[in-house]
Amino acid sequence: MNKKVLLFLAQGFEAYEASVFTDVFGWSRVYGKDPVDLITTGIRAEIKCTWNLTVKPETEFDRIDSSDFDALAIPGGFETAGFYEDAYDERFLKLIREFDQRGKIIASVCVGAMPIGKSGILKGRKATTYDLLDGFRRKQMSEFGVRVQNQSIVIDKNIITSTGPSTGLDVAFNLLEMLTDKENVELVKRYMRFSPS
Repeated sequence: MNKKVLLFLAQGFEAYEASVFTDVFGWSRVYGKDPVDLITTGIRAEIKCTWNLTVKPETEFDRIDSSDFDALAIPGGFETAGFYEDAYDERFLKLIREFDQRGKIIASVCVGAMPIGKSGILKGRKATTYDLLDGFRRKQMSEFGVRVQNQSIVIDKNIITSTGPSTGLDVAFNLLEMLTDKENVELVKRYMRFSPS
C-alpha cells in the first residue's frame, strides 16, 4: 500500500508552494519506484489562494484521521489573503500535534512553519521561516520558543521548515526521500528533467 501525505490548504495559501508537493508526489505515483499518494484538505469547502486561484480540497477536514497518513505538508501564504485565519485555527494546531505525537513527518514551506511553531511542538527545537521584512516572522517563531536557524532549510528529526517559495521543491524532494529513499527521488527527478545530483 502506498504511503500517504496530507496537504493542508489554508485560505490565502500560495499556489506555487502547494504545487511543489502536488507535482513531486504526482510524478512519484507515475514514475517512482515507491509511489506516494497525496490528499488535499482544508477547513473550508472552497479555498482562495493568495493570487486568487480557487480550489476545492479532496477530503473534508473533519474526516481526517492522522493515523491514515505518513506525513503532513503545509504550504505558506499571505496574511493579507487570510492565511492565518485557517493556519492558526485550533483544529489544525491539534492535528499538527497529533502528527508529531505519532512521530510522523511534517514538512512546511516558508510561513507554513508558523502554525507548527504556534502548535508548541517546536519549543526548544531548531526551525526556520521567512526571513525578510525585518525578520518579523522569525521573531514570532522565537517567541514560540523555537531555536530559529539562519538556514534555507532546517530538518529537526521529523520536521522540515524553510525560508521561502524558492525552497519549495527542495522541501518536497526532502519529504519524498524521508518517506522512500534517495534512489526513488533521483528517479522522480530524472523524469521531471532535473539535472543529476
